Amino acid sequence: MSGKPRGLVLRICFAACCAAIPLVVCLASSPAYALSEIKREELPPTVTPPADDMSPPGSTVPMPNPVGTPPPSSQPTAPAEAEPDSPADGGVTRPRVDPDTPVPEVIYDLGKLPEPVRRMHDLIVEACKGGDIEKLRPLIGTGDNTTQLSLTDIDGDAVAFLKGLSGDPDGQEILAILEEVLDAGYVHLDAGTPQELYVWPYFFALPLDKLDAKQRVELFKIVTAGDFDDMKQFGAYIFYRVGITPSGQWSFFVAGD
Repeated sequence: MSGKPRGLVLRICFAACCAAIPLVVCLASSPAYALSEIKREELPPTVTPPADDMSPPGSTVPMPNPVGTPPPSSQPTAPAEAEPDSPADGGVTRPRVDPDTPVPEVIYDLGKLPEPVRRMHDLIVEACKGGDIEKLRPLIGTGDNTTQLSLTDIDGDAVAFLKGLSGDPDGQEILAILEEVLDAGYVHLDAGTPQELYVWPYFFALPLDKLDAKQRVELFKIVTAGDFDDMKQFGAYIFYRVGITPSGQWSFFVAGD
């Protein structure tokens, strides 16, 4: 009986070996992988976005605006309309020099003025000669008919404003300038239109580079040679000027551009 168990054990071992042989052969036939290759295989594939996004419109989600930023308007913005000239921004008081239009006639004869214009001209000159700036107050007027004294709005009393323009406390320097301006020749502008005006001095509507010797002498009664050079660079006469409407309203007395 001692030989039977040993023979049984041998048969069991032989059977186990026979069963293991196919498994060993199978493993031997599979390719071997390095550790680094196994790790790469386990990683999810990397998605590389294309250089040029060819996604169709609407396929991407728009990002919200930063906090506090108003959303863009879907309505087109209408261009701002140009506002008509008003006394506050100069309007008809701006120099009227147009190189493409004929030079207006320079007039010295006050007898050619309409009676209302001639009367207002004489009243202003009379007040200037008297040396009392208060005499201009009734001529300046009030409300919508107030004479424009600045290219911008003014605060306070009109006569006090004129005194402030003068180099002396009583406003007599500005009176002298006003009288000198009204002693020069004048031009008649925009005849037959709502903008019709009589303007002193005539340099207001003439190109400065076309003034002859006589006209330059007349200009130097009002401004200095240095002022003249500055105005030539600007391109127009921008010292004090006076405008009176055909109805005799004193429209403006301003300086500047």
